[in-house]
This record gives sequence, structure tokens and C-alpha cells, in this order.
Amino acid sequence: MRVLSGIQPTGRFHWGNYFGAIRQYIALQGNEQAFYFIADYHALTTIDRPETVRKVNEERFTPGKLAEYTLDAALDLLALGLDPQQATLFRQSDVPEVTELTWLLMTVTQMHLLEKCHAYKDKKDRGIPADAGLFTYPVLMAADILLYDSDVVPVGLDQVQHIEVTRDIAQRFNRIFDAEVFVLPEAKVLDQTAKVPGLDGQKMSKSYGNTIPLFDTPKRLRKTIMKITTDSTPVEDPKDPESCSVFTLYKLFADEQQQAALAARYRAGGMGYGEAKQTLYKAAMEYFGDAFERREKLAADLDTVEDILRAGAGEAREKGREVLERARTACGLRATPLSDE
Repeated sequence: MRVLSGIQPTGRFHWGNYFGAIRQYIALQGNEQAFYFIADYHALTTIDRPETVRKVNEERFTPGKLAEYTLDAALDLLALGLDPQQATLFRQSDVPEVTELTWLLMTVTQMHLLEKCHAYKDKKDRGIPADAGLFTYPVLMAADILLYDSDVVPVGLDQVQHIEVTRDIAQRFNRIFDAEVFVLPEAKVLDQTAKVPGLDGQKMSKSYGNTIPLFDTPKRLRKTIMKITTDSTPVEDPKDPESCSVFTLYKLFADEQQQAALAARYRAGGMGYGEAKQTLYKAAMEYFGDAFERREKLAADLDTVEDILRAGAGEAREKGREVLERARTACGLRATPLSDE
């Protein structure tokens, strides 16, 4: 069984990315054949052009940042525990077969299917211009999945539609060309019961500018945690831990005994939110301590990181060529393009 997932490098990963998805992706690598890619092609549909640059977490986000964020994504994933001996990690743009397969799939994809997709509909409903890349990105996503004979695709509940679209496209292609070219993937809905509030109490998201980066200097991390919004309950008064974002975040790092101890401190009174935030900071540093060390070593040896990505792309291309040959043959094209001969 092959597991596949991609993650966009549109900014530095944060706690919400890790607890909502990355942690579960990595857990799957031990039992399955896993392909994980950094979706830099997809990122091009979401970044702003230079003339309309915006701010994300107080940092200018331009197309020139894409290579930097792609490398950061690789460093983060490897530091967090993605093992290249168990999982194949690669850049999406290092596998040109995916763009050719996208075109083959585009020829059988019906417009009405794409018009129903959430991201396009959302922008259209809000009167925001949507380019052809955004409109057709579900086809590229389908190619990402189908190119590797993926059996299982871990996604959030809001992403299940993309797997349904992929299945629709694959079935239509197989039917039109009367060939069993593509494996039909199944969605594995990620457990998103872990609540990850941002600095303002809303869901942690780059679009809200309320994130806590996974990898930052200890000084900046502490400063960020101290910005978490809390109420004005005096230090001496009891507090409700379950209504406090600091405690909700602490539960992500602490065992039941530690959670109970801090909850008791909240309810007893005499503890300020500053102390609770310091407790959260210490727990986070301990939880991610080994990952911090691994990332520092990786950042000092970028040639090794590049070798991992290139090797992953080689494995991905080997499988991708096999599937693309099936698709080309079914369409009546040469099984192997002249450039590969």
C-alpha cells in the first residue's frame, strides 16, 4: 500500500501544521510505502506577484521566497522525523512527468467538475480574481496522486473533495480509453481533534497571522508565546483552564498528569498568565528539543539535504514514468517520448 501526501511551501511551518497534519504523515511512514513531496508548483497559485505583495507574519512574501521556503520545508520535515530510509521525499517540480500527466488528465476533465471546487468557488464568491492555475489546480493535484499509483492520501476533512475529484478524473480517463490505467485512491481523513489555537484564540493559520513557528530561536519563541491573548483575570483569582488558549496549547505537549497539575494551578488562583505561558514555553522546547538539534545539523549540511531530495525525485520519477507510459499508451501516444530514448 502506498501513501502519498504533499505540503505547500508557502511559509514556515507552525504548530498548527505539525499537530494537524505533519505528525500524522510521519507516523504513517513506518507501516506503509510513503511518498511525500513539497508542492512548489501548487505554491505558485497562492503566492502574490511582486506588484501586489502582501505581508505574512510580518515578512514580505514574494515569488523569490519560494526556493527558500521549499528548502525550509525539507529541513523541517527531516528534522521532525521524516526518515528518507522509510519515506520518499522530493520536490514536486523535480518530477516533470507530473506536468505531462496533468495535460493528459486535462483533456478528459469536465469544466463543471472544477467549477465546484472549494478554492475556486470561494474566490469567485468573494469577487477575487482567480487565474487558470487556481481553476485547474485540482487536475495537477490529481496528477500528483495518480502518477505514483497512490492507494491512500491522508487529508483533512476539508480536502476530501480533492480526492473525490481525483477519483472522478481517473475513472473518466479509464473509461474513455477503455484501459485500467490508474489506481483509484482512497482518502484517509486525518484526526483533527487536536485543537491548535493561534495567538488570538482563532484557529492557527498563516492567513490569520496568528501562528507560532515550529523552529525559531528560543528568545523569539518565548516572545511569541508571551503574545498569546488572555483575559484580564487578576493574578490572585481562580481561572478556567478550559477557556484559555495557553492551556489548550499546553495540552498538546503534556501528559495527563502534567495537564492535571497545571489545571489545578489555574483553579487555585495565585498564578498569572505569564507563568502559564512560561510553562508552555518550557514544554514546547522540551518536546521539540531533539528536532531543533537535528535541524541545526541539517542546516549545516545542505548538500546532504539536496542529495535526499534528488534521490527522492529519482525514485518518484522511476515510478512516475511507469504510470505515464500506461497513460500515454492508452491515449495513443508513444509510450516513451523521444527525449527519454
